[in-house]
Formats: sequence, C-alpha cells, structure tokens
Amino acid sequence: MRAIGAIAVLVGLLTGCGYHVGGQTNLLPREIHTIAVPQFGNVTVDPKLAGYMSEAVSREMVSRTHYTIVADPKQADATLYGNIVNKFSSATVSDPATGRGSGANVIVQLQVRLIAKDGRVLFQRPNFQFIDRYEISVQPGQYIDESQATLQRLSKDLARSVVSAILENF
Repeated sequence: MRAIGAIAVLVGLLTGCGYHVGGQTNLLPREIHTIAVPQFGNVTVDPKLAGYMSEAVSREMVSRTHYTIVADPKQADATLYGNIVNKFSSATVSDPATGRGSGANVIVQLQVRLIAKDGRVLFQRPNFQFIDRYEISVQPGQYIDESQATLQRLSKDLARSVVSAILENF
C-alpha cells in the first residue's frame, strides 16, 4: 500500500513540475505564424558561409516547426536576423615527419535575434559559438579541401542549436 502511495506522489510531482521532453517546447507567442529568415550578415572572408547558415536554419525551421518560412521580412510575423561575426581556423594536429598540419578546427561565432513585427525582441543570443574539426591530407598529391564540407556540416549543427534555443527560449 505504501508503494502505491509513493508511486502516486512521484507521478504527481513529475507531471506538475514542468517536465517535458527536450525539443518539444515552443515558447514563442501564439500570434507568430510566419518567420522570415533573410540572408545572414557576414563579416568574415568566407562569402559562402552566410548562405550555408541561413539556408540550414531555414530548413531546420521548416522540418521542426509549423511556421511558414519566407525570405521577405515584410511578409512575416517575426524575422530571424543572423550575423556571422568571426570565423577562425587553425591546425590542431601536426604530422611529426613533415611538420604540416593534419587536422584542423574551425570556429564560427554568430549573433542571432528574432524580432516580432511590432519590434519586440522575442529571442536574442549575442554569441553562439560552434566548433568542428576536419582532416588535412599530408600528401600534397592527395590533398582534398574539406573546409567547405566542414562548414556545411557545422551549419546544420548550428541550425539545430539555433532553432532549439529559439523554441525553448534557452
């Protein structure tokens, strides 16, 4: 009898404490139905990076939310602005025989703001930072530039994090 009472108390606590499965919450106002995701700003020397990131965020929003995604802020209830403020790459592993880098890290810093049509800031994160690693061939004849594929992969990871942070206001 005590066990049933303890289980009932535990179930009551779990259902009343705000517990939820991650990625299932949406804390945006109910009047938001359309979100604009214009091309992200980019102050780095990599011109393709902004396209990768804004496209990945748009795709993630489409796949995980019920919002209609548009490019024009005039047609939206809210607009997601992104600005890539830094991209840094460095060798992390060196080949002992040649001294050349055989692995590299790329770090991208991003600022994100979701602004409602009436000017309210619905979400703001001034410093998202994302890191990914890729291999560099030490054989000059076998060199394949993996940096762009790494940036595309990093953009998908960034998109998942950005959309989750916006929906859960975390």
